[in-house]
Amino acid sequence: MIQREIILENIAEARQQLEAIEKSMLDAQYEECELRLDLEHAYHHINYAWNIRNESDAALVRHSDEDFVKWSKYPVGEIREYE
Repeated sequence: MIQREIILENIAEARQQLEAIEKSMLDAQYEECELRLDLEHAYHHINYAWNIRNESDAALVRHSDEDFVKWSKYPVGEIREYE
């Protein structure tokens, strides 16, 4: 793993998002659409942490919008999905 620092940053961001979701769930006004957006944010950070783990510093600096989208997606085929 080349990008340990960025992995750690994204894991911390995901954890903070999940903690915010926990607090929000206690509010009866918190709606499903908000949960969806908040979970998408957490998933993004977890997926990004996995997908950039072996990317070079140069690749991260010069990344395109397409790279960002690709690195944010669930790594189908690399991590076994639950059935």
